[in-house]
Amino acid sequence: MHVLILGGTTEARRLAELLAAGAPPGTRVTNSLAGRVAAPRLPPGEVRVGGFGGAEGLAAWLREHEVDALIDATHPFAGTISFHAARAAATAHVPLLALRRPGWVPVPGDDWHEAASLDEAAALLPALGRRVFLTTGRMGLAAFADLDGPWFLVRSVDPPAPPHPPRMEVLLDRGPFTLDGERALLRRHRIDVVVTKDSGGTATAPKLTAAREAGVPVVVVRRPPVPEDVPVVADAPAAAAWITRRAAGDRNDRP
Repeated sequence: MHVLILGGTTEARRLAELLAAGAPPGTRVTNSLAGRVAAPRLPPGEVRVGGFGGAEGLAAWLREHEVDALIDATHPFAGTISFHAARAAATAHVPLLALRRPGWVPVPGDDWHEAASLDEAAALLPALGRRVFLTTGRMGLAAFADLDGPWFLVRSVDPPAPPHPPRMEVLLDRGPFTLDGERALLRRHRIDVVVTKDSGGTATAPKLTAAREAGVPVVVVRRPPVPEDVPVVADAPAAAAWITRRAAGDRNDRP
């Protein structure tokens, strides 16, 4: 059985680890990474880096490499690839499972302000604060490039390229982050507003707790739409169990 994991996330790497440790005999796992991070944490198994050339290119790859199961374990904000995966799986007649971590949910004490996009998040900032902790990654900084009033602390794995805010300090770091570390960061930089995408998961969630404790508002960018007719699981063990069942001959696509 050949499994292709569209990955680059903590969940994708965990799934690859589970399959490396306990997949049915004869299972081949290929991990696909988009290549947006210079030095990604590589999962066990075969690894390919780069795009496929849209849905048609992915469908051709699935057929050429005789893929038996496709797992979409991409980042919640990598919405385009999820639609490509759905079209490619349908075209190549390959079963598809989406591994999507649940989004964050506000709790009492949170001061959250939802935004539909990075542009909308930028529009909210002047009324919320002057010292911004921007944790949306390096790819979307253009949305904030015209804001010359606020000062930004930008955290990303790799250095960002222009355009970006004129008043900016870059912090190169990679999660998971600790609560004590996030508390200290907010204090040290006198942060009065946080901007984040609703990525979900635990690796970057401590910033939300630190902001709540400090009374700092958080602008939360909502997730983009994803295909609605794809079966979904919330964690790697559930995805591994689905693959094991298919390897045993269960052709029910529902997890």
